Amino acid sequence: MAVPDFQTLMLPTLRLTAAGPIRTGDLVVQLADAFGLSAEDREEMLPGGRQRRMANRCHWAVAYLGKAGLISRVRRGEYEATASGRALLQAPPDRITLPFLLDRYPGIRSFRGLDGVPAPAARSTVDATTASGPAPAETLTETPDERLDRAEREMKAALAAELLDRLYRIGPDKFERLIVDLLVKMGYGGSREEAGSALGRSGDGGVDGLIREDALGLDAIYIQAKRYAEDSPIGPAMIQAFAGALLQKGATKGVFVTTSRFTAAAKAVVEGLRGNQRIILIDGDELARLLINHEVGVRTERTIRKQRIDLEPYEDDEPV
Repeated sequence: MAVPDFQTLMLPTLRLTAAGPIRTGDLVVQLADAFGLSAEDREEMLPGGRQRRMANRCHWAVAYLGKAGLISRVRRGEYEATASGRALLQAPPDRITLPFLLDRYPGIRSFRGLDGVPAPAARSTVDATTASGPAPAETLTETPDERLDRAEREMKAALAAELLDRLYRIGPDKFERLIVDLLVKMGYGGSREEAGSALGRSGDGGVDGLIREDALGLDAIYIQAKRYAEDSPIGPAMIQAFAGALLQKGATKGVFVTTSRFTAAAKAVVEGLRGNQRIILIDGDELARLLINHEVGVRTERTIRKQRIDLEPYEDDEPV
């Protein structure tokens, strides 16, 4: 089965801590065993790739139970149910959820930043920023880390769509220069002035730009850039023509970039290239991702920093 959401983990976590002090690492393992998670499920990472999803959800289950006063830290990385937690287990709910905790434990309201929000509004929402109605279903199951990751993915997807639309509408010269700038930013050939140039003129021999990989220009990457709509994919003929242009120039490396996509036949041409000739295909989705990640043609408007306690100055102290 998939990794349970952190609310599903809260009641089992409380029960395990009621049996005696338990370390967080053991808690993760025992909960994974209890839910019958596969080895693949246990190793599943958050999109950021820095933490396992199961460990992250267990952390937040512990955090919310701790803020509700149902469990407490007995020593570094070790937790046990409190008297309040044991009392709840005498007549437990079917499932401990955030609305359940918000209704009954003031510490959770403060933790969620809902001190000034009337209780009825808090019951209808999980997120402190939405007091006008029910929160989306995802916010009921995701940890704060997962919500951040999802919001980042959604914003990047929206930005990528807008970016491709603008790329399709700009002039060919600007588009070609943008591609050269991207490759330079990715580390090919040093500075823009030294390494890259957009050819983009009549009779350019079937290429739109080049990157000089070294200061003397002994090795070059040639670029073909096509602004096509999504419903106008690049077929094999264009790839074959580009490969031929590279051969005429005595070049072995090429990058074919498009705002649309490549057909299976076009990809097959690249896979069938012989000798030391190589052509890299970058379709619209990949182009948008690279432009965003390398901040070419986009700018950062806002940065959110996620911070955590540096335990060393506090010795044995550790936050819930």
